[in-house]
Amino acid sequence: QVQLVESGGGLVQAGGSLSLSCAASGSSFGIIAMGWYRQASGKQRDLVATRTNGGSTTYADSVKGRFTISRDNAKNTVYLQMNSLKPEDTAVYYCHVDANRYYGGKSYGTGAYWGQGTQVTVSS
Repeated sequence: QVQLVESGGGLVQAGGSLSLSCAASGSSFGIIAMGWYRQASGKQRDLVATRTNGGSTTYADSVKGRFTISRDNAKNTVYLQMNSLKPEDTAVYYCHVDANRYYGGKSYGTGAYWGQGTQVTVSS
């Protein structure tokens, strides 16, 4: 069982910066990867960035060079530093976790977990 708590988001002028954070908590799980997705109004939810437990990262082409994903493994917390924001970055940003599930020391496969989402609005 995994619970995700997001913080950050808000309104910023184009060219500005925002930081998001997401903390995972619970018991009987082991994180495989943590990351961020976003969904603009009337659009599909798309990948922004992910980071595996081993440190491998993946970024959407539209945010490369502007966004940075990082993680504090000890705290099970993932961060997204967003710089040089553009109006097209406006969306609800969702934290995402892939995790192994355990019971009695045995793995029962993986599960996908989502945060509630936080609004990021970039004005022109």
